[in-house]
Amino acid sequence: MADPLLNKAIVIPAANQPSLIGAWLNLASPLVTEALAATGYDWLMIDAEHGPNDVTSVLGQLQAVSAYPAIPVVRLPNHDASLIKRYLDIGVANLLIPMVENAAEAEAIIRSTRYPVSGIRGVGAGLARASRWSLNSEYLNSANAEVKAIVQIETVAGLSNLSEILSVKGIDAVFFGPADIAASLDSLGNSTDVAVQDLVLRGIEEAASADMSSGVFSGDQAFLRRCERAGARLLGVTSDVSLLISGGKRVLADFKI
Repeated sequence: MADPLLNKAIVIPAANQPSLIGAWLNLASPLVTEALAATGYDWLMIDAEHGPNDVTSVLGQLQAVSAYPAIPVVRLPNHDASLIKRYLDIGVANLLIPMVENAAEAEAIIRSTRYPVSGIRGVGAGLARASRWSLNSEYLNSANAEVKAIVQIETVAGLSNLSEILSVKGIDAVFFGPADIAASLDSLGNSTDVAVQDLVLRGIEEAASADMSSGVFSGDQAFLRRCERAGARLLGVTSDVSLLISGGKRVLADFKI
């Protein structure tokens, strides 16, 4: 039986269900992570791709959020199977894998999250937090089904190959990255351009047509609402960095009129 506090697998909503609202975490601070968990976000994305997060700092944040209902998701820096294994062993149940461009990459990622014979994950969780150091005797039997894999579509190539990516067994959701899609269109820094947003919306609609859940992160609330109407149900609406900087600027401006 899964440990409900330790291995909290995200239940991704279907198109007819309410969205889950999430916040991005880049500051590598367990206190910041816990504060946002206490605030009431449905899910928290601990970002190990950009910023200072690594396996050790992610572990501290998993521990900080474990007492709260918020579901932690961890974005990895790459597709490395040995790194995927380490994050799974420290108790990550929900992975976001960046820069997935084709079905072959997606299939390799899924195999990295599964024990043999379904995959290639090494068997070491008995010595690790994921199984409560073997106190959860069912972990090895349940892990393959419990780990959630979300693949991130961030390039024109990924969008072009979306239909084949959506067909890969084991993918639980796709997540669209407007900033990197803009960069792949030679429009770096212009993630709010209409052309970029239209590509994301079409991707969300394609995923919905294939009965695949999807998500997106943006600071543009109007765009996020359009994504939601198109079928996205994992909405990343803010980040620890954004809250700190925007709040700090606003307070400072009030005193510098």
